[in-house]
Amino acid sequence: MCTLYYSPNSRSDTVVALVRMLGADIDMREVTIARQDGSGGRDPANPHPEGKVPYLIDGDDSVRERGAIMLYLTDAYPDAGLGPLPGEAGRGAYLSWLFYYQGVIEPLLILKWANVGHPAITAGLRDFDTMIERLAEPLRKGPWLLGERFSAADMLCSSPFFWFADMMPGDPAIRDWVARCAERMGNGK
Repeated sequence: MCTLYYSPNSRSDTVVALVRMLGADIDMREVTIARQDGSGGRDPANPHPEGKVPYLIDGDDSVRERGAIMLYLTDAYPDAGLGPLPGEAGRGAYLSWLFYYQGVIEPLLILKWANVGHPAITAGLRDFDTMIERLAEPLRKGPWLLGERFSAADMLCSSPFFWFADMMPGDPAIRDWVARCAERMGNGK
């Protein structure tokens, strides 16, 4: 049985929602983490090497980083249909969005929030407006990042806008998508 280490009101909320939507039988272990306001702290019961969440253990294997955990779980619980499997249509787009989130969306949102800018960031990651445009493109054509199919990529890529509401783009395609994702995740459908 898998064990997921999580902390409420953290990045792990998205993975907790995914576990619920998968109907997965996973041992859920709440731990404390250091918070931005200085509260909390590293929990000795948390085996993550940096004391972060989420962290998934499956036997002798462990997975960290939300995108990796979400991929691992959607592959392990395919009946829920929350991620295309290898060889299935949409798999490439699904993987691309999971990794685009980790490598581009979240870093750019944090840098914008921290008011950090530099030409190297734009050259290496992209600029914020370009990232928002990439996100909006598929959403102008369909309700989800994979067209008509809701996936864990929607859950992951929409998640920062729940925390950084002031950075929500004005594009109606993105605003409506975030609302659809919130409803879907909140209801566990």
